[in-house]
Amino acid sequence: MSGHPMRIMHAEVAQIVDLSPALRRIVFGGPALVGYPTTGVGDEYVRVLFPLPGEDRPPLPEVAGDDLDYSTVTGDRMRTYTIRDVDAERGLVTIDFVVHDGGLAAAWALEATIGDVVGLNTPKPLYDPPEGLEWQVLVADNAGLPAALRLVELTPEHVRTRLVLEVAAEDHKVPVPEHPLVETTWVIGGNGHGPSHLDEVVRGLPRPEGTGYVWVAGETKTLRGARKHLRRELGLPASAYKALGYWTADAEKWRERFAALDETTRAELDAMWASDRDPEVIADEYEDRLDSLGL
Repeated sequence: MSGHPMRIMHAEVAQIVDLSPALRRIVFGGPALVGYPTTGVGDEYVRVLFPLPGEDRPPLPEVAGDDLDYSTVTGDRMRTYTIRDVDAERGLVTIDFVVHDGGLAAAWALEATIGDVVGLNTPKPLYDPPEGLEWQVLVADNAGLPAALRLVELTPEHVRTRLVLEVAAEDHKVPVPEHPLVETTWVIGGNGHGPSHLDEVVRGLPRPEGTGYVWVAGETKTLRGARKHLRRELGLPASAYKALGYWTADAEKWRERFAALDETTRAELDAMWASDRDPEVIADEYEDRLDSLGL
């Protein structure tokens, strides 16, 4: 972590570059971003607040401790994104947006113009490899691709890296940063355009000797099986892997079905997290319960 207190600020669109038919790079600037306190971790993430119709900029919520006060901001204007690059001296923060039909963030990114304003908070990281890292496996679909590429950029030269990236089509591939010990495999599929192969990719990965770390980012339900494989079948400790759901297929339908659950069931699901047990054990049970409910 950076050690900096949480802040929330306005940021202006300074540059727009289309990296592929599915990925649009937006560079944000403005005086508030000068000295931006990056954590220096490749998958650090931020909350992006978007203006709603009729607004030229979103109102900024309050800060509560080391996070936003979510009682002062509604979810209909906020999404989570990883940062692709930071130039703190010049006050520039780069985010690569997956663009597609529908969705608040994608619609905004497709229509964005220079000078448009969003809200950004200061970032938090999730990637947390063990000391003495010798090898790592990075697996991601298009939503996790920007973070995976930045992780490669920030990986020490002596760490062997297996990079597996799933994109919907050949022309969605983008350049991979140079690294002396990176092996890259592209997989075509998933990303809302067909079945994802990330689960089988994770299940088929060799496990090298030495101290390693597996980082997987993609569609939430697809990664349930991958995470269970890492934990239950390979027996990896929580310190040796991270499986991150970056998006949910048919998210609106999923939210509607979740909201339609009876009050008792939702209370039971909430109560599962109110425990001091191993969070990975809780996640196992929580995901099993969602599966049983057809979620």
